Amino acid sequence: MGRTGMSTRPSAVGELQTEPHTGLSFRQVQPAPTQPARLLILLHGLGTQETDMADLAQGVAPDTLIILVRGPIPLGPSQYAWFRLTFTSNGPVIHAEEAERSHLALIEFVQQMQRQHKVTPTHTVIAGFSQGGILSASVALSQPALVAGFGLLCGRILPELAPHLASPEQLTQLQAFVSHGELDNTLPVAWAHRSDALLTTLGVHHQLHLYPMGHGISPAAHGDFLTWLTSIA
Repeated sequence: MGRTGMSTRPSAVGELQTEPHTGLSFRQVQPAPTQPARLLILLHGLGTQETDMADLAQGVAPDTLIILVRGPIPLGPSQYAWFRLTFTSNGPVIHAEEAERSHLALIEFVQQMQRQHKVTPTHTVIAGFSQGGILSASVALSQPALVAGFGLLCGRILPELAPHLASPEQLTQLQAFVSHGELDNTLPVAWAHRSDALLTTLGVHHQLHLYPMGHGISPAAHGDFLTWLTSIA
């Protein structure tokens, strides 16, 4: 998943579409390649929408089809989620059934996009911010043959994923990018350290990048993410 030279692309997005097998809504970043060589699927965070991830597409190679997926749970005007959760003094408590439904729907969604656009798993990456990063990790760590790698941007790996993890032998082919703000008050940076430790234990090749920021994607994080993409597919 790379860039060609210093090519950039605008963050314009196409019309909202619905994938019929999963019911998930999505948009394509424009201009979309007619015959894509690569596929990048981006997932937004809690309480936002798919277009909020469009800026992450800037700098990605023009032959990459970039798909912005909308969470299936409406929370309000232009606000969606992959699952609902409650923040407690002991950490976030998720609606596990909703998280698993989104997890399974995204696995099918990735497969459908690969079939439709004739892109192989070795040229497919899934990445997301916050809750979107959580789902990206869930898809990749449970189905590592489906993607070349995943991006976990200011997110975490759900403990509830443990029964669904693929075997270490399968996970050794996976690549991961983990970024986090050291000043993150929404998901404290300790989650990034936990993800780093777990991925090391699982044998997943990964990079950990920490930044002096809060809960967001800084220009430095964006640049490091693009550099990582060039190295894996």
